Formats: sequence, C-alpha cells, structure tokens
Amino acid sequence: MNKLWWFWLPAGFLGFQAVIETVLSPAVLSRLHTENGPHELIEFALIAAACAVAFLTLFRVGKKKNKWMTAWLGLAAFCCFYVAGEEISWGQHFMAWSTPELWSAVNDQQETNLHNTTSWLDQKPRLLLELGVLTGGLILPLLMKYRPALVPARFAAIYPPPYFAFVALLALGVKLADIIADLAGIRLFERGSEVEELYLYYFVLLYLLDLRRRIQ
Repeated sequence: MNKLWWFWLPAGFLGFQAVIETVLSPAVLSRLHTENGPHELIEFALIAAACAVAFLTLFRVGKKKNKWMTAWLGLAAFCCFYVAGEEISWGQHFMAWSTPELWSAVNDQQETNLHNTTSWLDQKPRLLLELGVLTGGLILPLLMKYRPALVPARFAAIYPPPYFAFVALLALGVKLADIIADLAGIRLFERGSEVEELYLYYFVLLYLLDLRRRIQ
C-alpha cells in the first residue's frame, strides 16, 4: 500500500488537528464536534467505507467457499455496520426526527441509538476495538520481529501489515496523550475521544482494504 495512505495522510491530519486546536477558540472547536460537525461526518464516512469494503470482500470470499475467512469478514462487516449506524443514530442526525418518549427515558442523550443506553453497547465495544488495534497494529509487529515463534502461523492471512503500526500508534497515542493532559489539568484536545475514534476507524478501513487486496 502506498505510503501516502498509511503515513502522510494520517500524519498530515494530526498536524492539521494540532493547528486548529491551537488557533480556534473552545466555542468554535465545540461546534466542530457537534453531531453534524466535520469530525463526526468524517468518522461516519470512514467506518461506512470500511463496512462497504467488508461486505464486498465477503461476497468475493463466499464464492471461493472459504468458511473461516467468510466468518472473519462477516464479523467485521457486522461490527462496521453497527458502528456506522450508531455514529449517525441510524439516520436521526441527518433526518432530525424526534426520539420516541419511551426511548428518550433510557437514552442518556435522547437519541435513537443503542450506545447511549448502556456501557455494554458503548464503552465495551470501544475497548474491544482499542485492544484490537493495539494487538494487530503494535503487539503483533513487535512479536513478528523479535519473537516470531510466539505468533501463530495459522492466522497469518488476517494479520495487518507491520507498517500499519504508525496509524495504530497515532490512535492510541492520542488517547494516552489526552489522559496525561487531563491529569495535568490542561486541554490538549477539545474532544480527544473523537480524534482517537477517527484514527481507530481509519485503521479499520486500511486493514480491510489491505485484506481485500490480498484476497484478490
């Protein structure tokens, strides 16, 4: 994969993010992170694209009757579909419909989504994604370089390429930096979780594109 996609583009976006976090006022930054703001729309576009890639690749694998890979891609497609739908509250952010009263009572933000009803549909899936990016993006490349005997060869077909470690490092580095800044009582990002999400979703998209390329 061209270095533009896994290095220059994510690095450039982080540089741009640093500029706007420094130059713009908190009020303006807050508006940029609204439900229909650019950050949310970019995140939705990334994970929706990942969902499309997963489904298209799934159909191709299905023709080859590779049951193991079909199951893996099916899981990826389902997860991406869930996250994409939740990002836009299943269309509410675009269509602006009213949330039913009964659902508003159990939803923290009175939206038609699931992730604001319980941490099991919000923080737990996010944690799994973070662990997945940490494992696939950072731990596996280190093991393959220094302890290759510890890496099961039977799953080699689904391992991300080692150079994706850069995107994983950006995603988890943003999270760590935001936590440290918060403990120090300073503001590094207006909404660090949103910036982290963008890189997490971008990692997923790059991974699925690379997997599709290898399968083809």
